[in-house]
Amino acid sequence: QVQLVESGGGSVQAGGSLRLSCAASRSIFTIHAIGWFRQAPGKEREGVSCISSSDGSTYYVDSVKGRFTISRDNAKNTVYLQMNSLKPEDTAVYYCATALHSSYYCLKYDYNTWGQGTQVTVSS
Repeated sequence: QVQLVESGGGSVQAGGSLRLSCAASRSIFTIHAIGWFRQAPGKEREGVSCISSSDGSTYYVDSVKGRFTISRDNAKNTVYLQMNSLKPEDTAVYYCATALHSSYYCLKYDYNTWGQGTQVTVSS
């Protein structure tokens, strides 16, 4: 089974930027969609951004549109989440995950392999 390892989290002030990386143990991004999810304390895990494995179509939750960008490097088996103009409400543990399907739909129930998560903390 593929393993996913996230990195790039940290603490920043509001308005700052971070780039998260998700490295897969083998080549899967041309077969399975991959997404970034986040979970804040006391809240449900939500889909932040997902990218299809076929045509690269993307999904963004409304709260991050215009600020976050998902991208992938198939040669490096790595997916990135560039996060700009960060806000305190972006504070959460961020997870990457691969889907059972190839589309950009970002429902957590369709994602079956998860990384360990990386903490993002944004202070005001």
